[in-house]
Amino acid sequence: MGFFDGLKRDKKAAETIASVKREQEAAQADPEIPDIEDIPVIEREVPYLRDDSQPVTPRAAADSEGEPVAEREVKTYAEKARVRHVIGETKILAIINQKGGVGKSTTAINLSATIAAAGKQVLLVDLDPQGNASSGLGIEKGRVEHCIYDVLLNDVPIEEAIIPDVCEGLDVVPATINLAGAEVELVSEMARENRLRDAVGTLRGKYDYIFIDCPPSLGLLTVNALVAADKLLIPIQCEFYALEGVTKLLDSMKRVKSRLNPRLDIYGVLLTMYDGRTTLSRQVADEVRQFFGRTVFETMIPRTVKLSEAPSFGQPINEYDPTGKGAQAYGELAKEVIKRG
Repeated sequence: MGFFDGLKRDKKAAETIASVKREQEAAQADPEIPDIEDIPVIEREVPYLRDDSQPVTPRAAADSEGEPVAEREVKTYAEKARVRHVIGETKILAIINQKGGVGKSTTAINLSATIAAAGKQVLLVDLDPQGNASSGLGIEKGRVEHCIYDVLLNDVPIEEAIIPDVCEGLDVVPATINLAGAEVELVSEMARENRLRDAVGTLRGKYDYIFIDCPPSLGLLTVNALVAADKLLIPIQCEFYALEGVTKLLDSMKRVKSRLNPRLDIYGVLLTMYDGRTTLSRQVADEVRQFFGRTVFETMIPRTVKLSEAPSFGQPINEYDPTGKGAQAYGELAKEVIKRG
């Protein structure tokens, strides 16, 4: 009896499946078309227009899903809309540390953009062959006609390599992969240590601040930055081995100061990647302050996810996350830098 009951159940299930298939085929053959008046109207915001209907660059607006967007448009220095204001003595600061991963490029991007947003005219020179400062500001390297390599080795005027108004008040001299061979090529050049100084020297009086993002080494590119700069801004991460290599950097600074650039000195030491929840960060901060004294900035840059995300969108932190901890920290740092003069 159980056997026949099973057959009945199987037969009923088969009939149910066949009925469902017939309904699906009927729906596909004659789909119900809704009346056009029943379709709701959805108004969408135009992402690349501000309230005043002026278009902005694609990098300035992320899409609704938070995906990275297109690169900034490359303009020429001649197209720069000059803001007329009184520029005092131009300050050239090299952001330098021979140790990698301490926040040099992050500081170069965000400090220069924040100071520019405060109404100053700022130039950022990307001297790192990795070109992180350039890509972090949305510059597509493949579209760059001239970079800092051409300035150093091909006698191209630095004005021709400047990309103006990457952010409000911020111009950039980008770096491309060509710069990777500059260390070797500079060896045989005349006055090889003075190439960058001669180039940026022509811009004194045109910018309030010129920042140089240095490579993580003490090669000829870094020596060029030491010779060109008035002072050094040294980022130090609040982690183990924080002071490793700094002594070597200070020794190189002293040699350059005694032979090539007598005005060179330390402008300030910046504590980066600070996490107040850990004992290690607090201990490193105390150790750095004891070692460098009053040259250490009061502002410490926290370790935040937003600071890591911003470069993938080609934006400085004051554009990408203007109310976050990272933007607030660089805002306070910019005030300290301007106050120090």
